[in-house]
Amino acid sequence: MTWLALILSLLMSLPAWAEDPARLDLGGSALVTTGRGWGGPQPLELRLSLTKPVPYRTFLVDGPPRLIVDLKGADLGLAHPQDMFGADNAPAIRWGAYRQGWSRVVVELPGPYRIDRAGQAARAALSQITVALAPVAAEDFAPRPSATAALRDLPEPAETPDAPADEAFTVVLDPGHGGFDPGALAEGESEANLVLVFSLELRAALQARGINVVMTREDDSFVALERRMTMARQAGGDLFISLHADALPEGQAAGASVYVWNPSADGRATEQLTLRHERDDLMAGMDFSGHDDALAGVLMDFARTDTQPRSESFARWMTSRMSLLGIVMHERPVQRATYSVLKSPDMPSALLELGFISDHDDRANLLNPQWRERMVRAVAEAIVGWARDESARAAMLRR
Repeated sequence: MTWLALILSLLMSLPAWAEDPARLDLGGSALVTTGRGWGGPQPLELRLSLTKPVPYRTFLVDGPPRLIVDLKGADLGLAHPQDMFGADNAPAIRWGAYRQGWSRVVVELPGPYRIDRAGQAARAALSQITVALAPVAAEDFAPRPSATAALRDLPEPAETPDAPADEAFTVVLDPGHGGFDPGALAEGESEANLVLVFSLELRAALQARGINVVMTREDDSFVALERRMTMARQAGGDLFISLHADALPEGQAAGASVYVWNPSADGRATEQLTLRHERDDLMAGMDFSGHDDALAGVLMDFARTDTQPRSESFARWMTSRMSLLGIVMHERPVQRATYSVLKSPDMPSALLELGFISDHDDRANLLNPQWRERMVRAVAEAIVGWARDESARAAMLRR
């Protein structure tokens, strides 16, 4: 029996229950305040984003007050609860396997609460469980009578080792345009300058968080599109982000948006890459010299089966953070496109439109240091959270 036949035989023999569990999308999950506390705890809302709907149950226990959310057929992986947006709104959050087929989330509450409402709604490829909590007086708190029984069998959270210092996560920031190519122009402002200013501020924020940052340009200079990806690959980039602030006729578009590669264009992209690049510059760590275009194309398409979902995951992290920090987004915040800077088969990539320079409000935001600071925080938190999530998933694969 060949190896291929053996693998197919093993796959066909898997039991029916060996389906993929619902997985936590940490980038789309959050614990947020939804109102004022008037001197006491604030109303809270827990949002758990999963890759598909699951049966669930919620209840409260005391000693101290805690919210319990049990999820059937969900895998919370090795993601750290403290990396969830708004985790500092609660004294502590834990999660882990509860019993066969179940996972449990425990949120320690800052006081007595009631469950105001709970529901599950499907959104595109994800499902979101939302639990709204309202603070109550101590005498109105109605937890389950046995907290010990409710919390039985919950393991300690899994720990993942920190990456060695020489394996620091590297982000490549690509401020669009530059030099004799100013990009979009409006009211005396140029896209090239606005995105450069933002990129420099984002670099400082990322470096303060321990992220290694490489920039394709640090001044008003021109860098060819294909050269930008070459620089990213030579730097050993783990994530590539191109930054823009385009222009459209007035009234046609406003708000931030994120673009990822369009998989339907893979064949054309592969052909263009093999024609435009040296054979040792198509994928990091691989030299295609002496191999024909067909082999190079197959290997690059195979690599995209890994990088494409990771790029899309990062786009969700980014739009989630922007939404939670009140950043106005385009009506379609995540879109697919065939931009040259998104072609790389071996590196997760995204293009961030910070807004449209042609729109009065977007242009004012880009010129406003307070807005830029908020946007920098959104992007930086998305990068850090996504990087940790990637590390946790990689550790699971190694097992």
